[in-house]
Amino acid sequence: MALTKYNFNSFDVTSSASTGLGFNASANGFSTISATSMVLIKTLTASSSSTLSFVHGSSDVVLDSTYPVYLFKFINIHPASDAVFFTFNASADSGSNYNVIKTNTYISSYHDEADANTALGYQTGRDLAQSTAYSNLGDSVGADNDQQISGYLHLFNPSSDTFVKHFLSNTNTAEGGNFSVNVYTAGYFNTTSAINSIDFKFASGNIDAGTIKLYGIKDS
Repeated sequence: MALTKYNFNSFDVTSSASTGLGFNASANGFSTISATSMVLIKTLTASSSSTLSFVHGSSDVVLDSTYPVYLFKFINIHPASDAVFFTFNASADSGSNYNVIKTNTYISSYHDEADANTALGYQTGRDLAQSTAYSNLGDSVGADNDQQISGYLHLFNPSSDTFVKHFLSNTNTAEGGNFSVNVYTAGYFNTTSAINSIDFKFASGNIDAGTIKLYGIKDS
């Protein structure tokens, strides 16, 4: 198969700030295009931290009408204590109180390392109904050096003053009893006030290590 070679002077690759490059049908073949629709806003890294909080307007955090959807990614969140749940809550007063009323669902599947136990089901004891409590994002995480929880959380239109605020999450946990536990949880914050802060913590003990990244997702 023959290869077509082009002189580098044939291409105009001069880009503009905050844009990318894409192919088009012109003679030089390139044009500037919009940057990715997912924008990294803030990265928080735990080090024996009691909580990791994202507060709009604090430390370059954006959590307002700038984006219609926000995405939190949890990467290797490791507890200081054994068999503890990783949780989150929201605030409508810039982090003074994390107690927004919420209703959610909780579905999990698990499989142990010994290949002796498996299950898939709805966990009625881990959902919430019109509660201000922190919501579980996964199963209880083990404190062995190689155990942690990873996953993501979507938050939709948190600045709306008309609608409730939906969220959905999927995580996988290296559980304290050596189970792999996959959890789907979803629900809504039952408020028409703008949510401007999200807090993550273990139900007890510190976050020994791990990273949470916040992204904003642009309109299409």
